[in-house]
Amino acid sequence: MRTGRILLRTASYLGLVALVATALILLPRATNAAETYASRAVERRLDNGLEMILVEDHKAPVAVVQIWYRVGSRNEIPGLTGLSHMLEHMLFKGTERFGDGEYSRLIARNGGDENAFTSDDATTYFAKLSSDRIDAVLELEADRMRNLILTQERFAPERDVVAEERRLRVDDDPVSFLGETLVANAFLEHPYRQPVIGWARDIQSWTLADLRAHYDTWYQPNNAVLIAVGDFDAAALAQKIERVFGAIPRGPVPPAMKVKEAEPRGPRRIEVPRPAQLPFVSIVWQVPNFIHADGPALEVLATVLTGGKSSRLWVKLVREERIALDVSAGYDATAIDSKLFTLDAQPQPDVEVGRVEKALLDAVALLADKGPTEPEIARARAQLEAATIFAQDSMFYRAMLLGTWEMMDDWRRIDAYLPAIREVDAADVRRAAATWLGARNRTIGILVPERTTPATVETTGR
Repeated sequence: MRTGRILLRTASYLGLVALVATALILLPRATNAAETYASRAVERRLDNGLEMILVEDHKAPVAVVQIWYRVGSRNEIPGLTGLSHMLEHMLFKGTERFGDGEYSRLIARNGGDENAFTSDDATTYFAKLSSDRIDAVLELEADRMRNLILTQERFAPERDVVAEERRLRVDDDPVSFLGETLVANAFLEHPYRQPVIGWARDIQSWTLADLRAHYDTWYQPNNAVLIAVGDFDAAALAQKIERVFGAIPRGPVPPAMKVKEAEPRGPRRIEVPRPAQLPFVSIVWQVPNFIHADGPALEVLATVLTGGKSSRLWVKLVREERIALDVSAGYDATAIDSKLFTLDAQPQPDVEVGRVEKALLDAVALLADKGPTEPEIARARAQLEAATIFAQDSMFYRAMLLGTWEMMDDWRRIDAYLPAIREVDAADVRRAAATWLGARNRTIGILVPERTTPATVETTGR
């Protein structure tokens, strides 16, 4: 996202909502809207390759429009990391038709709001506004798809903005710095090892020619997906989209990302010294995405471990043993390629980080040996189902689901998500933990606090 907004990392969308499982039990099966995307969505592809996915929702006179470009840090090469995120910034700098900042002003003038984000797998632009003003978004997005003005006068200051954003959100944030370093060590070959915002040295070395080449390669109608959810007639909107975008010529086919991560060679461990008050432990394992047979079980496994304050690790480490301030698990279910299962914990003051690390590894080993209990499985399945269903109340997140799954493989797979989760049992979770959360594909990262005094702390003057 642009300055002032937190960069989004690719993560399972199911972390959006944490709802009490018993609330789901009271819901009738008829509310399972998440299983009906294929029947309710209209999909079309224009002659120039632009794909559109439209879902009518007439509960309120609003609409969400998102443009997803199939480019993120995954598609960047060493030495030019972060260009996708930089280009996201530049797209708000204007065209000949709509000047610098005019996109945001026009959306606000029409009572809407907008922003964008870059991830490992995609760059996404979105606007939310009254559905009778949707034409304004279409005109703006079609214009900047190919007509962006890129000049040195606009490029150089924004590069400085991104460099400062990196300092603020990564270099000066000990936990974020640890996470970036950990991921770079978990992957030896795959570009998932590269940060979305880019390495600091790469940011300083970008040229205007680099950015223009990136724009001309990836910002083409045949590399984009337009998603709209809201109070409109899908057939009529499809005609508008064709009229506005149809004249944009098809571009060159973007190069395929061919690099694959080699088989893990054994456990890895890093210690990162940074100015901090407390240590932090983060453990990651390379795992497949949700399409894999073990994907649903890995999703349930993450919820069993830290899904709410009745989860296994929260109860044991935070409430009972009181050795951690917080603990969380995450699974990159919708990444395009195999990515990471993550387990993080913040030790309590005066608790040795090694004790917390051991507790995390012991919990994983126990699940791999004994599996979860039936009540844990039932609660995790209910939490995931509740999160999925209640997320449908938001047009924005419904569009996000469509885009996320379409980037990974096919938006229609959303319909298979809940049925797969409901089929997961304790044996499946036990197998997934034993198969994927072992030492061979594990990387451990420890934040080691460096004590500083006020006289030696570096500042930026703000």
